Amino acid sequence: MSDVEIREYRDGDASTVREIFSLGMSEHVPASFVHILKQPLSQMLLMCTFCTLLASSKSFMLPVLAVTLLLAAARQMLVHKFNTYIDNCCSTDLSTIGETYMAPRDACFWVAESEGRVVGMVACLPRNGDPDCLELKRMSVRRSHRRMGMAKKLCRTVVEFTRDRGFASVVLITSVVQTDAQKLYEGMGFRKVREFLEPDVTAKLSNFLLLEYRLDLCKDGTEK
Repeated sequence: MSDVEIREYRDGDASTVREIFSLGMSEHVPASFVHILKQPLSQMLLMCTFCTLLASSKSFMLPVLAVTLLLAAARQMLVHKFNTYIDNCCSTDLSTIGETYMAPRDACFWVAESEGRVVGMVACLPRNGDPDCLELKRMSVRRSHRRMGMAKKLCRTVVEFTRDRGFASVVLITSVVQTDAQKLYEGMGFRKVREFLEPDVTAKLSNFLLLEYRLDLCKDGTEK
């Protein structure tokens, strides 16, 4: 970790930052698909389809083929949903990092640089509706540079920035399938304050929970 530098974002980092974010988000597709398959509603649908076709067709191959096609279609829909989210982020705040994160006094965007190459990133900005909090966002590290303490270093950068700006708390949102991120935040003193679902039919049907974590800072800047 001695060769890693955490520095503020520069305009020349734009394409690399979007690439790291896109790759990092895409990696959650397999875990999300497994999560969906574990849900009772998904298992009931697959079982009913299999049994109905088996009973009506007297063929074993037809229900197997039908279930296989259902699984393939479900995975393709999940990939599309992730790609839509990635495209939306890359065309909104990640396309205007300078204005969104670097221009405001109480927001910032950092990258982790190793051997002259950007390999990680994190950002923060004031949370809507909560004037005492900064929200940690866009945390991602290249797969090749994980398990080296880089994510922890990026997270600490946000905590120190929050302390220096005089805010009371750092908050963040992660998902139920991002177990490594949950362990990282909990190990750094964050506590889970709520679980919720997006107001989206797919999220509700798949029980795809989002988790909110919070780290409160004392008045003297230390962590509670």
